[in-house]
Amino acid sequence: MSQLSLHSPLGPLTLSEDEGAIVALDWGWGRDQSETPLLVRARDMLERYFDGEVENFDLPLAPFGTAYRQRVWSALRDIPYGSTTNYKKLAEIAGGSARSIGGAMATNPIPILIPCHRVLGSRGLGGYSGEGGLDDKEFLLGLEQQRHEA
Repeated sequence: MSQLSLHSPLGPLTLSEDEGAIVALDWGWGRDQSETPLLVRARDMLERYFDGEVENFDLPLAPFGTAYRQRVWSALRDIPYGSTTNYKKLAEIAGGSARSIGGAMATNPIPILIPCHRVLGSRGLGGYSGEGGLDDKEFLLGLEQQRHEA
């Protein structure tokens, strides 16, 4: 598996590629660095995203997970940039319950690119599995809202 790290406003992030697709995005700096064409493209897109220049990630993604989690992650990718939904509405699309949606989102191996930060709880932000927790979620939502309003 190839990895490439980048600096971001959320701290260091590491992208992982396997068999021609992005399989993970992790907080922290990866030990081994490899500049494959896909990882360079993904890194550049993320940097432009943080600069407010990219709204959609046109990248091959292959997150590993159950069929149910795959449905949830696919539905997350359909939430437009700058928009939000809630756990209940996402459950109506992907099936399951708001609780099972939360479980699938907590195991999302490719956050930001699969935008789980766009899902809110019924009484607030809900949770976020990024290293900075809700601070990261608020930052990402603010970044997208600022660009969306421009």
